[in-house]
Amino acid sequence: MEISEILKSSKDYFNSKHTLPYSFRLSALKKLKSEILLKQVEIADAIKLDLGKSFEESYMSEIGMVISEINFAIKHLKKWIKPKKVKTPLAHSFSKSFIMAEPLGVVLIMSPWNYPFMLCLDPLVGAIASGNCAVLKPSNYSFNTSKIIREIISKIFPPSYITVVEGGREQNKELLDQKFDYIFFTGGIAVGTEVAKRASNNLIPYTLELGGKSPCIVEESANLKIAATRITFGKFLNCGQTCVAPDYILIDEKVKDKFLEYFKEAIIKMYTSSPLDNQNYGKIINQKHFDRISGLIDKNNVYYGGKTKEELLKIEPTILDNVTLNDAAMKEEIFGPIMPIISYKNFDEAEKIIRSFSSPLAFYVFSNNKKFIKYSLNSFHFGGGCINDTIIHLANPRLSFGGVGASGMGKYHGYKSFETFSNFKSIVKKYNFLDLPIRYAPYTKTKRKLIKFFMK
Repeated sequence: MEISEILKSSKDYFNSKHTLPYSFRLSALKKLKSEILLKQVEIADAIKLDLGKSFEESYMSEIGMVISEINFAIKHLKKWIKPKKVKTPLAHSFSKSFIMAEPLGVVLIMSPWNYPFMLCLDPLVGAIASGNCAVLKPSNYSFNTSKIIREIISKIFPPSYITVVEGGREQNKELLDQKFDYIFFTGGIAVGTEVAKRASNNLIPYTLELGGKSPCIVEESANLKIAATRITFGKFLNCGQTCVAPDYILIDEKVKDKFLEYFKEAIIKMYTSSPLDNQNYGKIINQKHFDRISGLIDKNNVYYGGKTKEELLKIEPTILDNVTLNDAAMKEEIFGPIMPIISYKNFDEAEKIIRSFSSPLAFYVFSNNKKFIKYSLNSFHFGGGCINDTIIHLANPRLSFGGVGASGMGKYHGYKSFETFSNFKSIVKKYNFLDLPIRYAPYTKTKRKLIKFFMK
């Protein structure tokens, strides 16, 4: 079916109002959950083929995340869709005011390859909960996961309700030519910019979930051993191909050497001393990205790691020490298993480095100094982050997720996803048993006084 025909079919289905009832939305969420649980091994196998991830990592960072999001939506859906009463001003007495949520229509969800299952289906949960129809466009790079997503969706939903479009740039272009009611895009800044331009041309609202160079500050009071362990987890999960992975470390020079020892130990403990031979350590998505990431490794700066296996598309967890802003690893978002280390004598130096980049998607601070933590959080724009940990803010559906500035616009997860895919209509219901005449012409001095009284 042509993409234009898919959209027409979806709009017809939406206009039939099948998606509006609470019972329909609830049933759709439960069907999706049931099918994911039924196929969890097949899903993990597909992710393994695309990214080399273990079942445990796939479940923890993808499958389980989607299940958690569905469970949260199921639990709160009835409350979300119920009209919200709000106070009515004195000037409009004898009436009630409320806000109604309605679905936007047919939404386009474009997802990336790095978390191909979670980043495709997480926003879909919000779209379903809000009563929309959806067209999913997963990345062509992670084609095994795209295939299993298509199998799941086509089994449980009619294509006019939710459908999956596979393919590459040609399909992306054709999709962006259509008049969707909303576009939800997750991916890189370059493509996100193009999506924004194309959407704006058609006056289509959109969400952009992008990336950037997310800093990780290790202050001298931090528990260095715990910091090293948690940074290792957040950085090298999915081989660093995570939009919220810490992109570089800024560390007080007084504690750098000790931290590096702990950092190396944590890497070996998690991935062994031969990570390239570790079946549970993932791979880079394709040759193009392998070549780009490998090119960021300056052998002169390697503190640990640095080895690669091109035939397996694997790159060791790598620590680069004594890095400057002039090094290749600091010129772009790394999106791979390379961690640059930059030490500072005073925090003014660290501040200048952070401010030299656009507002990041994530921000991490390791410290036991309350004043330092407060200062750090209040001093910089960023999407979200953690104190004394990395990336786990994504796992709480009660916390909205999204960027700011160049790292993205719009938020989702939990209620925020419902909000993103909804239009909120503001309604005043006026009762007829009393009609105050003061608002109607002709106006008198007495009416003027009363108007001022009621409008204060």
